[in-house]
Amino acid sequence: MSVLELCDADVASVRVEVSAADAIRLMLDRHVGAVGVVDSEGRVAGIFSERDVLRKLSLTGRNPELTPVRELMTTPVELATISTRPGEALAIMLERHFRHLPVVDNSGKLLGMLSIRNLLEQRIDDLSHELDSLEQYVTNDGPGG
Repeated sequence: MSVLELCDADVASVRVEVSAADAIRLMLDRHVGAVGVVDSEGRVAGIFSERDVLRKLSLTGRNPELTPVRELMTTPVELATISTRPGEALAIMLERHFRHLPVVDNSGKLLGMLSIRNLLEQRIDDLSHELDSLEQYVTNDGPGG
């Protein structure tokens, strides 16, 4: 399974020129914890997350309506590609304490935003199916059983 298949269908992103307030409104409207910040070509320039709001904006006294998101976004950004396996993405996110990982094409264009929630839900589904199969195997009466 591709990590892109695990991403939300409609990727939340903003252009580097928008205000932090616009990015926060999009995060609230979409119920996401991060947005990709893209340039005019749609390539990832950074990521803006709840952590950026807390660490770089909340106590600074800066006006989010007047502060460009490019001044607060996290950069450089760790990226996944469509060839990144879900297990690889999870390992990166756990090791580096990320909750979001942009998925890009070969030119760096944003295709999706992978959240640790997406990966954990998929892993739980896999484990549940595996458990069901094992329970069925153990309780199944075979010949001579």
